[in-house]
Amino acid sequence: MNKSRSPRFMPFFLALSMIAGILIGTFYANHFSGNRLNIINTSNNKLNDLLRIIDEQYVDTIDMATVIEDAMPKILSELDPHSAYISAQNAEESMEDLKGSFSGIGVMFTIKDDTIHIMEVLEGGPSEKVGLMAGDRIISVDNKPFVGDSVTDINAKKKLKGPKGSKVTLGIRRRTEKEPMTFEIVRGDIPQHSIDVAYMINDQTGYLRVKSFSETTYPELLVALAKLNKQGLKNLIIDLRGNSGGYMHTAIQMANVFLPKNQLIVYTEGRKSPRENYFSDGQGGFRNLPLIVLIDERSASASEIFAGAIQDNDRGTVIGRRSFGKGLVQLPIEFRDGSIVRLTTARYYTPSGRCIQKHYEKGHEEEYENDLLTRYERGEFFSQDSIKQEGEKYTTRLGRTVYGGGGIMPDIFVPEDTTGITVYYKEAVFSGLLRQFCFEYADANRQELNKFETPDELAQYLKRKNVINQFANYAAKKGLKRRNLMIRKSYKLFEENVYGMIIYNIMNTEAFIKYLNETDPAIIKSLAVMEAGEAYPKKPETQKAATEKTQKSDQTSKEKKNK
Repeated sequence: MNKSRSPRFMPFFLALSMIAGILIGTFYANHFSGNRLNIINTSNNKLNDLLRIIDEQYVDTIDMATVIEDAMPKILSELDPHSAYISAQNAEESMEDLKGSFSGIGVMFTIKDDTIHIMEVLEGGPSEKVGLMAGDRIISVDNKPFVGDSVTDINAKKKLKGPKGSKVTLGIRRRTEKEPMTFEIVRGDIPQHSIDVAYMINDQTGYLRVKSFSETTYPELLVALAKLNKQGLKNLIIDLRGNSGGYMHTAIQMANVFLPKNQLIVYTEGRKSPRENYFSDGQGGFRNLPLIVLIDERSASASEIFAGAIQDNDRGTVIGRRSFGKGLVQLPIEFRDGSIVRLTTARYYTPSGRCIQKHYEKGHEEEYENDLLTRYERGEFFSQDSIKQEGEKYTTRLGRTVYGGGGIMPDIFVPEDTTGITVYYKEAVFSGLLRQFCFEYADANRQELNKFETPDELAQYLKRKNVINQFANYAAKKGLKRRNLMIRKSYKLFEENVYGMIIYNIMNTEAFIKYLNETDPAIIKSLAVMEAGEAYPKKPETQKAATEKTQKSDQTSKEKKNK
């Protein structure tokens, strides 16, 4: 009887088993699929389906890996201006500045006439140890000629960089030698200093230029402060102009050096990132040092975190022009092939609650990218009145008003000086003739110019040699018509830039910055603020009284002068 029934129920049991299998399979697929990057299931994996359809049915044979590589940046660009994809090929190079070192031979170079010209041999690097010198020309690499059209910046870096301990043989042409020279160099770790200038401007005021916020910036800061402290440091100027940022934790470490205990430095918050506060621990060794921070329109991200912490806590005075306005936090996510996605996961907020990020709209990427040009055209770099403070109002610890809406507005505005700019000067700069002349002049006169010990001595020598006139003659031969009236109007700018670039080519970055700082309006204003003892911000009513007193004093002086 049982045997006769079993065939009748067999289809039922088979169907039941299939349904159970499908349900179990679906459950495990949904709950135990691992940590793979999947498109949200509610979209039915449309992106994966599309890629599969293209791969299986597209009319031509294509490289799917290339299609995916090209698609990744476009997908991320739909999110915000700072989420980005970095290919495996570019990932390592993109991180070099932030790591604080790379492996290579230790030279700064430029390419001229299809040849690598060494501008600077880095102190303590492999090239210095074997005797390479500024002015040397690289004519071969590993016994193969390396001149001509193949000499590009990218190819040169590929040839000169390499794993630590690897060897490279360079053929060198030197002006003082009749025959080419050969050097075998063992590549080593080359430090990338994020604080490249640290010196005493006067007996009491120190100056630091911070190029980026890298892994090594905090220890570099401590070393620089210790050095300046031995030289009588009583006031400090930290220059963040042109600093596009870096690591958030580095900015926090730096701010901690100058802030009293339990002061909020920055906080972050996002849809999937709960608010996280970062406070000072009171262990910083320079909590009472009068401080000025310089910023401009290229100061971004970590620079704005640091400047915002100092400003909102009324710890120092911020001088310069409105900063860039980059306040989105990127989380780096690495793929197995070494490529990286930098995904925005939160926003930065200053202690007063301001969001640093400036406004952006999807579909208006070009407008966002051209924001600095827009600011320039409406006069924001030249007049404080041109800056629209339309964001929400916030207050610092002392009750001073600051504004949201993107970027950090300085306490003291210093406009960009355009009084000496002429069409001739702009053509000289943008054509590259100015830089080209400075390099050639320095290279041809290196032996004589190396005799000078300070940038001022070298600048005075160049003035006596009437180098600006030599440049005008050089530029005329290269097709830039001489304009004497314009040259006279732009003479100070030509002096700053021509002398400065030659000083850089002969000496180093610190000598170059020292020379430029002597006439820098932001530095001059900073020193005046320090001398007046006004580096620490005052309460609004106190500041108003001080301003009125100063204005009254100025008016009295004018009246006496008129009499």
